[in-house]
Amino acid sequence: MSHPEENLAELGLSVPEVARPVAVYVPAVQSGNHVFTSGQLPMRSGELMYTGKVGGEVSPEEAVECAQQCALNAIAAVKAVIGDLAQVKRVVKVVCFVASTPDFTGQPGVANGVSELLGKVFGDAGIHARSAVGVSVLPLDAPVEVEILVEV
Repeated sequence: MSHPEENLAELGLSVPEVARPVAVYVPAVQSGNHVFTSGQLPMRSGELMYTGKVGGEVSPEEAVECAQQCALNAIAAVKAVIGDLAQVKRVVKVVCFVASTPDFTGQPGVANGVSELLGKVFGDAGIHARSAVGVSVLPLDAPVEVEILVEV
């Protein structure tokens, strides 16, 4: 399989700069053979892509875009810890939080934005366990937050 960054380039994407934390934490830590990311918001060029609730101010399609950006930011956090994304043996777990209106039940579809991107970037190693959770509010009024756990 080709290098994960080559796969990103084929998608017209690249690993962004690591998003700066919005509070007192680090973007990712390694413990043994695992790297755990903090929750990543849909920050692009230092700003949230969208704000508000999915099913309200944010459409499901916009939320999928946010989820993909969160995944890119998580990939950047992992790379900052391990140096080379080729060291990723497996994406183990993804947790996708979706700030949504009470009647919105499409959280799994939003989380697919993360899962599909990780599959394209890491191939079979990108297949993972996942939770998609609806919540009332996220930091900075972000519509989506994603954390990942990878084995290296």
